[in-house]
Amino acid sequence: MKVSREQATKNRAHVVEVAGAQFRKHGFDGIGVADLMQAAGLTHGGFYNNFASKDALAAEAVTQVFTETTERLRQYALAAADPYAAMVRFYLSPEHRDSIEAGCAIAALSQDAARRSPELRAAFEVGIAAYLELIVEVADVTRPRAMAIYATMVGALTLSRTVTDPALSADLLAAAADGLLAGKDS
Repeated sequence: MKVSREQATKNRAHVVEVAGAQFRKHGFDGIGVADLMQAAGLTHGGFYNNFASKDALAAEAVTQVFTETTERLRQYALAAADPYAAMVRFYLSPEHRDSIEAGCAIAALSQDAARRSPELRAAFEVGIAAYLELIVEVADVTRPRAMAIYATMVGALTLSRTVTDPALSADLLAAAADGLLAGKDS
């Protein structure tokens, strides 16, 4: 059945949104096109009418994810009395650790992205740059310091998701947050 142009646009946007969550949850290789389309409530046949490849969809999905998560983190931080502390505590929280499909694409997918297309890697690069700009803004630090802060946050979140011991996972998050907050001006 043919769908209207307006409905096709809505369907495409929905696929991109669903793909952002599904890729973070399963990894790029952990979910196929058919399963992505099924998760979006659409048929597999419509995929190639909208996307040149799975990597093209992935690039678009992570671009959207970066935009949304960076803005969400910005709003959360700037609403707090201490924006830097709020940003660090939010990013390194058990809630963020446990909601991989709704959280930072870097922590969820960076290892997968490193082995993907230049188009997808470029989308990650733009997203990383946006996070760095946010940290410079919120923490009032230099870009090199923002890089160290972000690398620490991503590393701690990634490690906390990797271990099976809940106490060690919580300790990794807390130690990184405490270290970043104690050494903000280092």
